[in-house]
Amino acid sequence: MANERIVVIGTSAGGLDALRALVAALPEDFPAPICIVMHTAPESPGVLHEILQRAGHLQAVSVGRTERLMDGRLYVAAPDAHLVVEPGRARSTKGPKENRFRPAIDPLFRSAAQVYGPAAVGVILTGNLDDGTAGLATIKQLGGITVVQDPDDAMYPAMPLSALKHVAVDYRVPLAGLAALLVRLMAEPLQGAGEFTVPHKVNVEVNIAKEQHPSDAGLEQIGKPSPYACPECHGVLLQLEDEGRIRFRCHTGHAYSVESLVADVDEGIDAALWNAIRALDEATLLIQRMAAFVPNGGNTAAELERRAESVRRQSDAVRKVALDRESLYPKG
Repeated sequence: MANERIVVIGTSAGGLDALRALVAALPEDFPAPICIVMHTAPESPGVLHEILQRAGHLQAVSVGRTERLMDGRLYVAAPDAHLVVEPGRARSTKGPKENRFRPAIDPLFRSAAQVYGPAAVGVILTGNLDDGTAGLATIKQLGGITVVQDPDDAMYPAMPLSALKHVAVDYRVPLAGLAALLVRLMAEPLQGAGEFTVPHKVNVEVNIAKEQHPSDAGLEQIGKPSPYACPECHGVLLQLEDEGRIRFRCHTGHAYSVESLVADVDEGIDAALWNAIRALDEATLLIQRMAAFVPNGGNTAAELERRAESVRRQSDAVRKVALDRESLYPKG
């Protein structure tokens, strides 16, 4: 292995400011590579590595296809691509979205655990929902060190809170103390390196992130069919269990926690309601236009106007549901 240790960091909402503060406090001789995933839109300009390089002393790179891992360097996930770790290198892939994102945090964390085991340090910073919790649990399972930004210190505490709820986290620290903690952890003797067994389930999910066909990777061996459909591709979701925590994957490979699945379903309901409103409003306009071509005073024109009014009432009723309904998942 080219590097004795690795640090992997995941963040979402509020992550830019958090990463800039962390990177600014890290020394230029930091003795390990640092891989970073921050949720970004596919159309993002992909300049996070430039921002982080200006923020501190470490050289930063946006990972294209592959990059050799070097101590004291930042490796940033590119827009619309997962970042995974392999022996001696970081790799960008177009694997299926996880928790509604690509890049997602879980693929990076799982791959770091798979390759480095006890030598991996996983860090969860500010963010919404719970991406990174499953991956952090894998790092913990394989003997690595788990770190979470103190939720009271996070701009968006949901991701740190989820990690603390589901993982026996080793360190809970405010952002201002994180750089010093990482430096101290890198200086401590490494225990148990090379003495870990990677569970089959971890290998399956890492290989899916690396673009292997989910069936060939062995997805059916680690999950059972659920009654739910994938919001992304509408295929059947397989249910996976991690020590009592339920997750889902479809045959295409899209992955969801319960929280991210509910959030995606909620967005689908909202879209469906507004699509129904659009269709009803268009029908109202169409029927009114038809009535305009009927001779004045004709019974048919009156009937069409009655129908148009009926459809308008239906649209108003659906619009009221759309405007008044409570979200399935609390925002923020």
